[in-house]
Amino acid sequence: MHELLGEELVVAADDMSWTAAMERSFARMDSEVMSVGGRAAASGACRCDAHKCDHVGSTAMVAVVEERRVVVANCGDSRAVLCCGGDGAPSVPLSSDHKPDRPDELARIEAAGEREGARVLGVSYVSSVPEVTVTNRSNGDECLILASDGPWDVVSNKAACEVARACLRRGRAKWCAEAAALLTKLALARRSSDNVSVIVVVC
Repeated sequence: MHELLGEELVVAADDMSWTAAMERSFARMDSEVMSVGGRAAASGACRCDAHKCDHVGSTAMVAVVEERRVVVANCGDSRAVLCCGGDGAPSVPLSSDHKPDRPDELARIEAAGEREGARVLGVSYVSSVPEVTVTNRSNGDECLILASDGPWDVVSNKAACEVARACLRRGRAKWCAEAAALLTKLALARRSSDNVSVIVVVC
């Protein structure tokens, strides 16, 4: 994905150029994944029976941390949260979860042909078009947390930032990896029933 974005991103002078580059990159990646998936199914290498895997899905999130900005592209129900300002400071969500019961997402699904409620039942109802945000950085920025929906189902944005700050205060060189590991363990301890993947990036 980072290679595709590098090819598409000539110069990101403004928010619109970032959005266009992200959308093109996501479209190219989606095309590649669908192509590989089709070849795997044709060769018998695909282990997923369509009748048994109607709840299997995928999300994608890309973050670019510049000197003055943080650019996030999200497609699905993963989430990016910026931790800034120290203890007690508010966490800043840089993406909006694409849950099928979100009004605009439900409208899109229904417009695509799904009529059985807020549940995506087939790949034809899943969109590969990302939502892109460009956020100006400040001196108080500490870290960026990227995670799939599993952790966010059981850990609030604020609590996740508190865990990351606790690791930062210990002064260890690999505190980002430590924070990601702790957030993963916390989600599992709270019995998250969904995918659990966490990345913490120093700002």
